[in-house]
Amino acid sequence: MEDTISAVATAWGEGGIGIVRISGPKSYEILQRIFIPKRPPLVHRQLTYGQIVDPSNQNVIDEVLAVFMQAPHTYTTEDIAEIHCHGSSVALQRVLALTLEHGARIAEPGEFTKRAFLNGRIDLSQAEAVIDLIRAKTEKSFDAAMNQMEGVLSQKICAIREKLTDLLVTIAVNLDYPDEDIEEITYEQMDNSLRDIESAISLLLETAQTGKLLREGISIAIAGKPNVGKSSLMNQFLRESRAIVTDIPGTTRDTIEESLNLRGFPVRLIDTAGIREAGDIIEKIGIEKSKEVLAGADFVIFMLDGSRPLTLEDREAASHIREKKALILVNKTDLDCVLTEEEAKSLIPDASVMFTSMESGEGMREAEEYIFRMLCNGDVVSEQMPFITNVRHIDCIKKAQEEIQAALLLCQSNQALDFIEVNVRQGFEYLGEIIGETVSDTIIDEVFSRFCLGK
Repeated sequence: MEDTISAVATAWGEGGIGIVRISGPKSYEILQRIFIPKRPPLVHRQLTYGQIVDPSNQNVIDEVLAVFMQAPHTYTTEDIAEIHCHGSSVALQRVLALTLEHGARIAEPGEFTKRAFLNGRIDLSQAEAVIDLIRAKTEKSFDAAMNQMEGVLSQKICAIREKLTDLLVTIAVNLDYPDEDIEEITYEQMDNSLRDIESAISLLLETAQTGKLLREGISIAIAGKPNVGKSSLMNQFLRESRAIVTDIPGTTRDTIEESLNLRGFPVRLIDTAGIREAGDIIEKIGIEKSKEVLAGADFVIFMLDGSRPLTLEDREAASHIREKKALILVNKTDLDCVLTEEEAKSLIPDASVMFTSMESGEGMREAEEYIFRMLCNGDVVSEQMPFITNVRHIDCIKKAQEEIQAALLLCQSNQALDFIEVNVRQGFEYLGEIIGETVSDTIIDEVFSRFCLGK
């Protein structure tokens, strides 16, 4: 990279500190032109106190701390300068403008990380983990992103590709030098190798559902007829009185949405208006909106009043979620419960049924545990196994698995090595796309376009 880039590396808005980052061959030259240290000289990798001064008129722009870091031991592997200003957007804009006037250009979104990738410091999966770190909403999603950024996923992918390389080399030798004195590979040996590789790929894919949830979260809608305890359930989950709770049916007339950290999983919790025959136009709009929310939710908690027999309203509300993954909560167990598990389950046959009391909190821990297990899919994943959190990675791994399975079928029917080699090589290529070794420039540009400026 011959040009030098510059951008604000911290979030816009008021703050104690804001950072302008410069990367490229002119970084030191630009810093020297606009930064006057109070105690020279400017020492490599050492924060130095001083002022940013406009060379054209000698006006002081800001009092700052500045640091210069020499290539190649930097984030981008290029020379980098950072200017730590006061966190005013005015100060940051003025300092950034000076860097641009003296030889830098404004960085594109994600260009600092893109340079780290192109210069070989990190692979593509590690680069993608950077944005996951920035966007992580829970400790678990942050840990999953950190795990990937540290190269755990890359190591697993590279280990599988090494096995594929060994197999491809063996096949190539047998194809190109059939008359030489070399050990001929047998279909049984190929079958064993391919099964071993397919098993390793399958193990990675087993983490995909949990990993995707950690990265993107899940939307959970609370549904049911009016006055069954939906708003109380939301308050129980949030540990605060977020939704209004009264004995008057239809209190919630619109959807209420809140973010929830459920044991490390980011959850979007939505309290919907009670579904019934609307009493007025406002309630009707709220009910229609609730139906739309239910259609788009990943999971539904359907609530029933256990102190009353099932009603037509219960059946009408349940009819909107029959195709969804759902949990039925029979509420108000603190009162005389007349509703049986069989009656509740008849509304949504595939759903589990639990009995709760929003008044006393009875059953809430069990309900949370059930939802948590549902999110984890019942699997306990080893800490050494990376979660596959990225949709692009999942797609590549699935395609690689399909190629290996196709090669296995060819091997089992004793097909020509040329045909088997095509599928094995394609699987190798798909896995290479994850770490960026066989990926197109279009995909690279698309990945980094999702980054914020300055990263």
